[in-house]
Amino acid sequence: MPRQKAAVESPVSSSVASPTALALDQAPLSPAMAAYFDKCLEKIGFVPNVLAAYAHDIAKLETFAAFYNELMLAPSGLSKLEREMIGVAVSSENDCFYCLTAHGAAVRQLSGDPVLGEMLVMNYRVASLPKRQRAMLDFAVKLTCEPEGIEELDRQKLREVGFSERDIWDIAAVASFFNMSNRMASATEMRPNPEYHGMARTPREPGPGKR
Repeated sequence: MPRQKAAVESPVSSSVASPTALALDQAPLSPAMAAYFDKCLEKIGFVPNVLAAYAHDIAKLETFAAFYNELMLAPSGLSKLEREMIGVAVSSENDCFYCLTAHGAAVRQLSGDPVLGEMLVMNYRVASLPKRQRAMLDFAVKLTCEPEGIEELDRQKLREVGFSERDIWDIAAVASFFNMSNRMASATEMRPNPEYHGMARTPREPGPGKR
């Protein structure tokens, strides 16, 4: 299907400071991306700076948003919380300020446990995790730090705690995506929205299936 050529002005104010250190002007948004930005404003009250950063090139923005949504929100054997946990553990290894701030907030929200969120940001190994999640994060971190060292034994450890072949693919895909995102954020000095810092700091009971 050919991409729509019509464009609309962004709902993001032009007076907002650039989300990165690069002097890139935001392009007019496609109708689909304007609707996506409006949905962000409706649901969380702001447009994440990572989206604003990609908005200098609408093709790149659309690709990034579609890939993110497919990896992080689409049906998977991994819960949304588990996918966010992978993102935080990988970002911790890469010292990515943007992703640790934004996805640390997501872990706090989805788990209802701000302490867990802080543990994952600093060192997931100190958290009391089920064997399944510990094996998942061990694999994601090894893939981040020693990708050449991944072997059949590592995949077998995931199978032994209940992950399917598709789940192993998804663990690897989410970890790989965050490694790319971490490097782009670091290269461009991407700054998280200030709203993330105060989100979900009060403990609550997690919803059904969140953990």
